[in-house]
Amino acid sequence: MSAEEVSLIIEEAEDSMSKAIGHLETELIKIRAGKANPQMVDGLMVDYYGSPTPLNQAANVSVVDARTLTIQPWEKNMLQPIERSIIAANIGVTPQNDGNIIRLFLPPLTEERRRELVKKCHAEGEHSRVAVRNIRREAIEHIKKLQKNGLSEDASKDAEENIQAVTDKFIAMVEKHLAAKEKEIMAV
Repeated sequence: MSAEEVSLIIEEAEDSMSKAIGHLETELIKIRAGKANPQMVDGLMVDYYGSPTPLNQAANVSVVDARTLTIQPWEKNMLQPIERSIIAANIGVTPQNDGNIIRLFLPPLTEERRRELVKKCHAEGEHSRVAVRNIRREAIEHIKKLQKNGLSEDASKDAEENIQAVTDKFIAMVEKHLAAKEKEIMAV
């Protein structure tokens, strides 16, 4: 058994944990913190002539001011499907359609709504922590298989410690992201 296999397992675990953090960052961006952000509608699918299409490929999304987003469809007949997809997405904003563009006026956040958003952030953080821990578990199982196939006990222990260190680093990153987002949401 080679040290290369062990380092490969650790590298793969670290890479997977990085992806889990990237996913968390993407999800946290979608949770609004009082300011209008075009990424709030990222991932919304619109019925474009019968095929689901990402909203940003059917319209131009822009920020007018801190509390207003405008959605300018490439084609006027897309106003209704875009409006329907925003309502269906239940992002807490009612679209205003004036026949040319759709405006999203973001209401000021109440204390209660802020707390709900923080809870939502913490739920996303928990998903990320679970993902990181699952990656750690799989990596350690891999190391134990290698140990059965002849990897020395010392090398196995060292590898497990390395995996735990990597895990701790990524869990700390999750906490840092959550703290920053919570601060952003709770800032009035």
